[in-house]
Amino acid sequence: MTYSVAVSGASGYAGGEILRLLANHPDVEITTVTAHSNAGDPLVAHQPHLRGLRHLELQPTTPEVLAGHDIVFLALPHGQSGQYTDALDSVDLVIDAGADHRLTSSAAWDQFYGGEFHTPWTYGVPELLVDGVKQRENLVGATRIAAPGCNASTVSLSLVPGVAAGVIETDDIVSVLAVGPSGAGKSLKTHLLGAELIGSANPYAVGGTHRHIPEIQQALRGAGATDPRVSFTPVLVPMARGILATTTARIAPGATDAEIRAAWESAYGDETFVQLLPEGSHPRTADVTGANTALMSVTIDRAANRVIIVAAVDNLAKGTAGAAIQSMNIALGLEETTALTMNGVAP
Repeated sequence: MTYSVAVSGASGYAGGEILRLLANHPDVEITTVTAHSNAGDPLVAHQPHLRGLRHLELQPTTPEVLAGHDIVFLALPHGQSGQYTDALDSVDLVIDAGADHRLTSSAAWDQFYGGEFHTPWTYGVPELLVDGVKQRENLVGATRIAAPGCNASTVSLSLVPGVAAGVIETDDIVSVLAVGPSGAGKSLKTHLLGAELIGSANPYAVGGTHRHIPEIQQALRGAGATDPRVSFTPVLVPMARGILATTTARIAPGATDAEIRAAWESAYGDETFVQLLPEGSHPRTADVTGANTALMSVTIDRAANRVIIVAAVDNLAKGTAGAAIQSMNIALGLEETTALTMNGVAP
C-alpha cells in the first residue's frame, strides 16, 4: 500500500527535513505541500536542495487542503497546529512536529507556552522508557503522534535509563547544550543572523525559562522520578545543525560503577538509532549530521559524585523529522528503519 502524504509548513526547516526523508520512503507518496505566506511558490524556491520534489507547488495551509490524505505532517510554529488538528478527523494519521500536543499538564502549558491547551497525543520517541516499557509499544497503531522537542528528547534519552534503574538522583540535574540555530526555524531574527552567530556562543532562555523543560520533566516522571528538577541552559553556536548536550546528575547512594554503566547498556544495547559509545569515547555533532542517530557517552566522576552524559543529535533529523518518521513507521506497522539512516555526512 502507498500512503498519500501532506506536509504543512513545507517551506520551513522542519518541514523541509520531513520532506527530504520522506522522498526516499518507498511506502509514501508526497502529494501536497503547504505554507502560509509562501503559498503559490514552487517548493524548490524555498527548498532548493529537494530536487526530486521540484514538481510540487506550495498550497495554502487550510484544513480543506490537508484533508483527504492518509497522513498529514504539521510542521508549524508552536501554538498553530491545534487549529487544524480538530478539523482533520478524517485523516488516518496526523503527526505534529510542534509542541501543541506534547504536554500532559495544562498548567505546564500555561506557564511555558500560553494559549489554548490541546489534548496530548502519543509521544514520538520510540526508544524512551515509559512506565517500564519502550515508547515504541505505545506507538503501535497510534493515529495521533506528537513529535518531540529536539532539545527535550536529547536530554530525556540521556537521563531516563539512569532514572529508571535508580542509579541517579533527579533533584539536581544540570544540562548545558550547544545548539545550532536551525532549531529556531527560518523566521528572521537578529540573534540568529550569521553576523551575530559566527565567532560567538550565545546563551538563551537562561534560568528555567526554556519551553522544553516541562517536556523533559514529563519524560523523567514517566521513568519513575517524582519531583525532577532540571537546570537547563542552551547555547547557540555557529553550526547550522546539531545538539551537543552535556547533562550531569548526582549518583544515587550505593550505586556502583558497574550498575551505572549497565543502566545505559541495558536501555540502548539493542537500539539502532540510539547508540552508547565505548568508555572513554565521546560523541561529536559532526558524526550525526543528516542521520537519525543519537550518539551518547556515559562517564562517572566519583570526585564530584556525578554521572556525566554527553549526547549528540542532529536537531532536524533524529531531533524532529527523523523521530516523526520513525514513529510513523511504527504506527503503520512498517519496518521501523524505513527511509532512515544511522550514517552521518562527513566531512
